[in-house]
Amino acid sequence: MSYIVQAVWTARDGEESAVADIVRRMTPPSREEPGNLSYQAYVDSEDPRRFVILEEYVDADAFAAHRASPHFQELVVGDCLARLASREITVLERLG
Repeated sequence: MSYIVQAVWTARDGEESAVADIVRRMTPPSREEPGNLSYQAYVDSEDPRRFVILEEYVDADAFAAHRASPHFQELVVGDCLARLASREITVLERLG
């Protein structure tokens, strides 16, 4: 069974463009990770500060490797987190 994660990021006022850029830059290297099955990023059509990232990995270890990756550490930890008003991570289980 795969490991599915939903990340919901809400940018601080005025930071939505910078966060959108970070999300765009995170997508290609995240999709190339060995344990990644899917990485899809979205922006809320009614709230441009709210971003949703749906990620699927082969297992929890692959997700941990993603969080330890150089691109995650540089772009998310080193830059994006300070630009967010909130961040929620939910692990999901597929039904059926």
